[in-house]
Amino acid sequence: MTSSYWLTNVCLEKGYQFDNGMISGTKTENCHLLIDNGKIAEIMSANTMPENNLPRKDAGNLLALPSFIEKHCHLDKTLLGESWRAVRSAPTIFERFEIEKDSLKSLPTTTRERAKTLIDILLKAGSTHIRTHVDIYPEIGLENLEAVQKALANYEGKLSHEIVAFPQHGLLRTDCTKLVREAIRSGASLVGGVDPATVDGNMEASLQQMMDIAVEGNVDIDLHLHDSGQLGLATIKRLAELTEEAGWQGRVAISHAFALGDMNGSEAEEVAQMLSDLGISIITSVPIGGLIPPVNFLHQKGVSVAAASDNIFDSWSPFGNGDILERASRLAELFDRKTELELAETLGFITGGIIPLNKEGERVWPREGDEASIVLTDASCSAEAIARKVQRKAVFFKGKLVSGSL
Repeated sequence: MTSSYWLTNVCLEKGYQFDNGMISGTKTENCHLLIDNGKIAEIMSANTMPENNLPRKDAGNLLALPSFIEKHCHLDKTLLGESWRAVRSAPTIFERFEIEKDSLKSLPTTTRERAKTLIDILLKAGSTHIRTHVDIYPEIGLENLEAVQKALANYEGKLSHEIVAFPQHGLLRTDCTKLVREAIRSGASLVGGVDPATVDGNMEASLQQMMDIAVEGNVDIDLHLHDSGQLGLATIKRLAELTEEAGWQGRVAISHAFALGDMNGSEAEEVAQMLSDLGISIITSVPIGGLIPPVNFLHQKGVSVAAASDNIFDSWSPFGNGDILERASRLAELFDRKTELELAETLGFITGGIIPLNKEGERVWPREGDEASIVLTDASCSAEAIARKVQRKAVFFKGKLVSGSL
């Protein structure tokens, strides 16, 4: 593919419309983008045609959005590509572990094949960055990691990714700290953990071991934390202390973090400030009917929040379709984000905070020099894209068309 070309007739958000001082809509303009070596090198009005003879791709006035980030999935767990099956009942999380292990080892398809099926779906939906957790436990060793790495290798130049070495069955409980360290040496870029108090049975030792592995390997942390109430909050506070002690600010994420839904009053203010100060991010799969972190409150307090899919048709859930825009729409609905501004800002939960306009209606994306990772959508504005879960016609990663067509 030619490294330089014009992406013509692209609809970009230009600013907000106001009625009596209130935002009533979004202004757009038709533009041409010069794509050069994976970057947006120039933005010009569509009223002027490029004078050079570079190749052109006509976007057909589709709305450009920054491409999406799938911040939490499990490429090694999915049953996509297999025949339908509902989830079997499991009274405890430990029984769920065993059901999953037995189920996965009996499948006729390989982990690599199923991972590829899910990656294709994620990419088509607009995600050009994937963070996947990969189970590490004694019976399987690094097999899942290697299979997922091989699957992702086929998408070189089409997306970026991170792999979390995830001791699903307990870091201490399964005595797999050596395996997790080996996974880090073998290419995993984050270390994970799960419910240090209830799965591992020792919050302090589990958190300390996880942090030690992260520091030794110079990798980030992404902890699954389902524990609610004061137990979950105590875990969050202790992880925050360890984060500060290790100098790991900006390098720690907590997935699920249900306990944050139990906060109130001064404790909520204190915990939110702590998370913001230390750059600890919260990742939610936006579950229906259960505890969920107070997304609006955390966002207002400067805490980085991301929406993610988590389980996509596996032994834990028969639901999920890999469409992160749909998940963002669910978040907006659950948290009553209905206005033009609130809906537009919701996009930031699946783009790493990148949105086309700031609150004042000034364009902040795209700018010349930005990476040309773009989703072209059949929408009039970001707010409509979120609310209506619109079709994605084409996906670009660093200037390369990686899904869809023009």
